Amino acid sequence: MNRSHLRPATGFDTLSPDTEPGGVAEPVQAGPQRYLLVSADDAHGAWLARALLRQGRVLPAVTDTQALEAQIARHGPHAVFLDFCSAEVVQDVPRALAQRWPGVPVLGVGRAGQPASLLAALRAGVHDFIDLDAGEDDAAHTVAQVLARQPAAQAAPQGRTVALLGARAGLGVTTLAVSLALLLQQPEPPRRGRAARATASPGDEDHGVALLDLGLPARDGLLYCDIDNAFSFVDGVRNLRRLDRTLVQSAFARHAGGAAVLPLPAALGQMREISHADAVSLIRRLSDFFAFQIVDLGGFSPVEFVAHAARSADRVFVVCDQSIGGVVSTAALLRELEARGLPAQRLALVVNQFDPQAGLPAADIAQRLGLPLARVVPARRAALLAAAGRGEMLVHAARSDPYTQAVQALARDLREGGCAPPPLAPRRGGAWQALKNRMLGRGRTA
Repeated sequence: MNRSHLRPATGFDTLSPDTEPGGVAEPVQAGPQRYLLVSADDAHGAWLARALLRQGRVLPAVTDTQALEAQIARHGPHAVFLDFCSAEVVQDVPRALAQRWPGVPVLGVGRAGQPASLLAALRAGVHDFIDLDAGEDDAAHTVAQVLARQPAAQAAPQGRTVALLGARAGLGVTTLAVSLALLLQQPEPPRRGRAARATASPGDEDHGVALLDLGLPARDGLLYCDIDNAFSFVDGVRNLRRLDRTLVQSAFARHAGGAAVLPLPAALGQMREISHADAVSLIRRLSDFFAFQIVDLGGFSPVEFVAHAARSADRVFVVCDQSIGGVVSTAALLRELEARGLPAQRLALVVNQFDPQAGLPAADIAQRLGLPLARVVPARRAALLAAAGRGEMLVHAARSDPYTQAVQALARDLREGGCAPPPLAPRRGGAWQALKNRMLGRGRTA
């Protein structure tokens, strides 16, 4: 799989920010978020779509408030934009939406050099203002800051999503993902001096665990769990509209311990039939049915998909071993992810297959990669192979094994630790606030 197997989502017609008209370049996939734009000018829509391409799709919306609310209900946008260069914009739309959809921020679009559009946005009471004469990067940053200040805009789902990334096959990501899912599915063992927490019983979807077996080689997680099923991740996307508890219970493959498993399709070419945004929508939807989702992305070569899936996760662990090839490949993956809007601050490192005799300390690997070290998982190749030969997972067969203990510690971290990504650092002295101060005749703020 040397190229993306997901087709791009479409909205306003756009070019990749790195593509000149008439040029040839790999198209940039739209991000997982959704925005609605009320505008009579298609050029403004295309500009905003380019500016926010890596974050999500910009969809055209209507001026009528009732119809606009219906579009919000249908698309669940992260924000609504009103083009104040257009005479059709209704001034009371932001206030109407604030009452009916308080979690959806409304931003104005216009030209700061044209006082009429700026004043109209100010009077309407929008959350912030996108200047069409400013750079596209500035627009993307403004939107990111508004969403960071708007916790209600992205309501926390019931469950938490944990993504495990690996730069290439052979780093042990799938074994770690399966082991982590199986241990999270089990009731948490009591700890000395602390009452045992109430946990789910196997098979209880409200509190159970789902393993999204999306790593390469394909469907290895399904193999390790000693199960098979025709219902795949692509089938889940195709049935997204009818996805409910009954479908989850009946269609998803299950390990004997109760963990659900959703693998890649047997024919990988089917992944071309779904968009990145639809794939992320499925991952988010499954949060309604499971306390934890473990997303195995080890060795998955389409970096665009990895970036989209990881951005939607609550915790992201990069798995690397002590090999020079593993460290170099992981460093390259981190650069690719950062270029696609997933900064290193969102990531933590798990050093896997660690051998203290190898001469490369885990702390040195973390320092070279610029990531905080979350956990170190020891090399137990012989024990893992022996358990697999008996048709078992080591975390079930040998609970006192050092490998089991290390994965159990990671599971305990996830149960006890906060999973929200760190907020974006606010920009000192917001541009919209400065514009409002200038329009209202206020003094310069510090």
